[in-house]
Amino acid sequence: MIGKFLIFSLLWSLLGNPFLAMLVLLIVIYILDRSFVGVLPSISKPWKRRRNAARLRQQIALNTNDVAAKFDLARIWIESKKYPQALELLLEIESRYEESADYWNARGTAEVHTNHLEVGEQHLLKALDINPRVQYGEPYLHLAAAFKERDVNKSLHYLQQFQEIQSSSSEGYYLTGLMYRMLGRKDEAIVAFNQSIAVYRSLPKYRKRSERKWAVRSLFRKLIG
Repeated sequence: MIGKFLIFSLLWSLLGNPFLAMLVLLIVIYILDRSFVGVLPSISKPWKRRRNAARLRQQIALNTNDVAAKFDLARIWIESKKYPQALELLLEIESRYEESADYWNARGTAEVHTNHLEVGEQHLLKALDINPRVQYGEPYLHLAAAFKERDVNKSLHYLQQFQEIQSSSSEGYYLTGLMYRMLGRKDEAIVAFNQSIAVYRSLPKYRKRSERKWAVRSLFRKLIG
């Protein structure tokens, strides 16, 4: 905090304007975070998604039978949290992807986010039945998140299932810690947050960037108790 204040003071003296100095400081903090930490959201990623979505919509307009483009667009809409639009597209192409674990993972995800929890749960489990390691166990995380407000014990069960196939995920242990806290099991929550941090530290360099925000959040949750 003292360091940021000193930098701000230096920028203010150089630029002669406190608002401009604050803007420059925020830009510097953002650049450093994106380069070395990765906690702050990417500014460019939403723009890239919109560009790709526009390209795919144009492709579909030219060929309404392009199921691959529809699937890609549905996944972009899921990333953008446009779940109703994604589900509409996924329902159109079901016959072409009946044996695809990725398809049922995407469809189940869209369903649990559009108040179709029971059928979404069935389809996410179907994805795992086709391929237990689909998207590195991602369906279990979707299920854990979907049930965390409705059935904490079921949410915790799915997190434990996730950890059985993906023991090197800081995110999984972070979510487990949150579930334990909701259950009032504070000591177990701290253990899970510590495990999240320990997993992050053990990861190879190329994996650390994607997992860093979960380790930082685990550290914060651990500190606030």
